[in-house]
Amino acid sequence: MEAFLVSLSVVALAEMGDKTQLLAFALAAKLRHRVPIVLGILVATLANHFLAGWIGVWLVTLVAPGTLRWIVAASFVVFGLWTLKPDELEGQRELRGAGVFVTTVVSFFLVEIGDKTQLATVALAARFDSLVPVVMGTTLGMMIADVPAVWMGEALAHRVNVRWMRWVAAALFIVLGALTLLGGDEAVRVNGRQPTPSVSPGR
Repeated sequence: MEAFLVSLSVVALAEMGDKTQLLAFALAAKLRHRVPIVLGILVATLANHFLAGWIGVWLVTLVAPGTLRWIVAASFVVFGLWTLKPDELEGQRELRGAGVFVTTVVSFFLVEIGDKTQLATVALAARFDSLVPVVMGTTLGMMIADVPAVWMGEALAHRVNVRWMRWVAAALFIVLGALTLLGGDEAVRVNGRQPTPSVSPGR
């Protein structure tokens, strides 16, 4: 439950003003059909974040807990600072002949690659060594931020203090980084357990 709630909170706040939310604004203004856009965002986010979460859990099996703890903690601090920088949406290519749903899935999936919310999903999955709760949390966080953007359009941008949201998200990322360090090797576990100490031959 902790992994789910933390992932949901951090991503929902970090997504405010993010380039994927800006894409949601743009798609809603251009394509008009709200339901296919929302479904497309859901499918693209699930696919993208499941891949990111799987990478995070996989990294836990490759890197020693002590090293991984520092990597994850540093990543959270970087994401916190990154969150303070406003995003801009680059021009999107037209998908000729594609429907609203397919256009949304492809556009959202590609824009989310390398984005801070995707990389945060990698770090969160490694931090909690838990795939499903983290992916469900980050996906719901994305939907909380992006669905209102689709339905309300630019009106949402005027009703929400995006700058304040960025500062809160940045603070949460940095707190997560600090907690990861203060928690010691227990903060990052391998398959939910601490590694078993090796026993030298002859004992």
